[in-house]
Amino acid sequence: MIRFDNLTLGYDRHPAIHHLSAEVPAGTLLAVVGPNGAGKSTLLKGIAGELRPLGGRIVLAPATRDALAYLPQRGEMDFAFPISVFEMVAMGLWREIGPFGKVRHAHLHRVEAALAAVGLTGFESRPVGSLSGGQLQRARFARLILQDAPLILLDEPFAALDARTVADLTQTLLAWHREGRTILTVVHDFDQVRRHFPTCLLLAREPVAYGPTAEVLTEPLLARARQLSEAFDEQAGVCQREDEEAHA
Repeated sequence: MIRFDNLTLGYDRHPAIHHLSAEVPAGTLLAVVGPNGAGKSTLLKGIAGELRPLGGRIVLAPATRDALAYLPQRGEMDFAFPISVFEMVAMGLWREIGPFGKVRHAHLHRVEAALAAVGLTGFESRPVGSLSGGQLQRARFARLILQDAPLILLDEPFAALDARTVADLTQTLLAWHREGRTILTVVHDFDQVRRHFPTCLLLAREPVAYGPTAEVLTEPLLARARQLSEAFDEQAGVCQREDEEAHA
């Protein structure tokens, strides 16, 4: 499904993740973990096509190149635009109806079914801006359901959510896995990773370990990731100051 060939990704020519080589088979449920600033979100942006590699390449299966679904962190999205929950969720149909297409009667039941699947029946007319954090994330998952993609990228989908919402959305994710979809998810809760994710990729600006979760989430490997992250952070402050001076 995905192959990373000596991949380096970054911003303004500064690597955020480098020398990653790995293959993700179709149908994999993969947790991407690591310290803050480890390159986890950067990796998903690279797969989604938002970042061009600085080196190496990302190879996607032909069927997924134009048919992946990407859920960025909630903090990266602006939900102040005055649209309804129905309209937001229906955007998941854009590959079928086009960017300016009209949602027809045949689509109506699919949108309603997606909302029901995430527990938002009756919220169709609510303004998106009126939703709680958990309700908004449920609506975003409903939109993913309508995208019906073979490859799903989720960046911290469970961050700052109540336990009930996390449990419900986790069941949706596991249902996608049973359907044979390939899912890459940035997760911070190691207990959740151990319970639900068979495969794990541990990053710290570079690959630390990749494989069965029980073999990756070990104290020696986690300690190694922390050491790499701390070493980078000591240098990152200098780089940041230099960058600010360059833009002053």
